[in-house]
Amino acid sequence: MSARNVLARAHRLSWLVLIALVIAEVVTDLPGPGWTTTFLPAAVVAVLLLTTNALQARAGAPRGGPREPVEVAPPVTGRWSALNSPADKVPSHGTHVYGQTYAIDVVAEPEAADGAPQARPPFRWVWPVVRRNRDFPAFGAPLLAVADATVVVASDGQRDHLSRNSLPALAYLMLVEATVRTVLGAHRVLGNHVVLDLGGGTYAVYAHIRRGSLTVKPGDRVRAGQEIGRVGNSGNTTEPHLHLHLMDGPDPDAARGVPFTWRGVGVPANGETFTVDAVDAVDAVDAVDAGAAGDAGDDGDAPGRGGKRGVRDGRSGAVGGAG
Repeated sequence: MSARNVLARAHRLSWLVLIALVIAEVVTDLPGPGWTTTFLPAAVVAVLLLTTNALQARAGAPRGGPREPVEVAPPVTGRWSALNSPADKVPSHGTHVYGQTYAIDVVAEPEAADGAPQARPPFRWVWPVVRRNRDFPAFGAPLLAVADATVVVASDGQRDHLSRNSLPALAYLMLVEATVRTVLGAHRVLGNHVVLDLGGGTYAVYAHIRRGSLTVKPGDRVRAGQEIGRVGNSGNTTEPHLHLHLMDGPDPDAARGVPFTWRGVGVPANGETFTVDAVDAVDAVDAVDAGAAGDAGDDGDAPGRGGKRGVRDGRSGAVGGAG
């Protein structure tokens, strides 16, 4: 067991002790002054929480000089918008924990028949407090393997909960649900998820997958572009979307993040839309396969500059919501 695994377990244990202290204060009549039975122990545990959290973040931070991004195929087709992108800041989600230093969230922004963008439900201050997943165009969208790979983890069974895209629902997520999921471990934060071994010490994590949609199991070999599941709303999330990141090991508690770039798309910035159609996805897969054989880069498309395999239209999408 690595030091990072130990820190993760210590952090979760600290949360459990703090919760137990709060419950004990409410339901029992402990002898002695309150500061000795509740306040002092809670203060000690709070310090442990802050310390283990800081040590986790430090242990998960990249080591050495800047690492070259790993080029992979896009994991989706259609028109999407990026949120919490490493193109804007690193760590993109405000933490190195779970190997998500360079993680990205994407939400579907499909076009209607008249060519206008099909709006997804906006964030609301109060009402409606929650929405059903079918109201979001990303829900049920196919997820594609970003490279030829071996399935290491294929975790299913967690429900797709209602959205958290209102102020009351978001407050519940941040103050209650996220804490509970943290205590229960990375698999509850990621929800239904898949981890692919891309080779060369690089692993891809797909999080928040729809329950019952997985088409793979541990040990399976998959081809780049193969469907592995569908977008869902399981785990620590506000709305249906894909959370994807690369890391240097199969265990999120012990891994460090690895930077990525999508063939023909690059790394879209926050609020930036990009489009990948089925033909473009096949071309990107072929290019990634060629790169694995040592022939990548001969077509002259610069990653992050669009090119013939993907389109980044630069129009602003929504900049909040997914977590």
